[in-house]
Amino acid sequence: MPKVPITFACGLYDRMLALLTGDVQADGIELNFIPIDNPREMFDRMVLAKEFDASEMSSADYLRSVGNGNRDFIALPVFPSRVFRHGHIAVNRKMISSPKDLAGKRIGVPLYGMTAAVFQRGMLQHDHGVDLSGVTWVEGGLNDTKPHGAPNANAPIKPIRIENSHGKSLNDLLVAGDIVATIGSGLPKACGLNPDIQRLFPDYHSAEKDYYKRTKIFPIMHLVVLRRDVYEQHPFVATSLYRALCDAKDWALRKMRYEGTLRYMLPWLAVHLDEIKEVFGGDPWPYGVEENRQTLEALVQYEVDQGLIAKPIPIEDLFAPTYGLRPEPA
Repeated sequence: MPKVPITFACGLYDRMLALLTGDVQADGIELNFIPIDNPREMFDRMVLAKEFDASEMSSADYLRSVGNGNRDFIALPVFPSRVFRHGHIAVNRKMISSPKDLAGKRIGVPLYGMTAAVFQRGMLQHDHGVDLSGVTWVEGGLNDTKPHGAPNANAPIKPIRIENSHGKSLNDLLVAGDIVATIGSGLPKACGLNPDIQRLFPDYHSAEKDYYKRTKIFPIMHLVVLRRDVYEQHPFVATSLYRALCDAKDWALRKMRYEGTLRYMLPWLAVHLDEIKEVFGGDPWPYGVEENRQTLEALVQYEVDQGLIAKPIPIEDLFAPTYGLRPEPA
């Protein structure tokens, strides 16, 4: 039986490399791996043009699409991008000295509904008791004036104070004191250069490690989606691609753990490996629903809290069924 051709767009992460090189192959699938390192471009090409059979996708965007009744895609419990975000909150120290000082203030964010911001607001609210109900969110480019995606695609479904930066970068507004903080996936360029502009959590590494140990939440930025028409025509593809993605991650972990020659430009890689074992039990990047339930349920709750979806969505409704044994093509 001929293999099913599948195009798969994703960032070229270490955990994806074996699919590009062919060291890992998906049973019954002729995989065309398309590396794209601009996530927003990839998401827009998938959402607007259905250009790929499968792709990396913003987890917050996907959750909202399901909440809005969109059935164009079905996700796999594979999470190519995860990032702790404590270290990406910058504040003007003239106005902010602790997380609770953020209540009722003006805070900059590239896009209200972006996944990084959803997790940051959830962490501030649930872990630090910050009352976000009176915050005014100012959307704009972090270090330039370019928009981060389309604001109307991320519009909340309940009244939230959101303003436009009116052609000024969030960095400039923060330095001028027009906003007190920025959140998102990066830092304003003044952070560390201007003595007033600093991280909210200076020792963010320790804060993030403590946060994970207490909550088991490792923020999921992106997941993998299949076009639903492809899934309905070839149901076996979900399990086959899932298993291949798991195998590719395991391949990357084995390569990383070999210390005879260092695979990455991290001079003290062994120290990081020891920390990974101590904090995560050896696998910092688990796939699967149960292994990530705390993080996924947190994301759902945060989107409800923040007015991005109307009600909680059962985690099982987000993902295609996948099976442990290698499947035979249908």
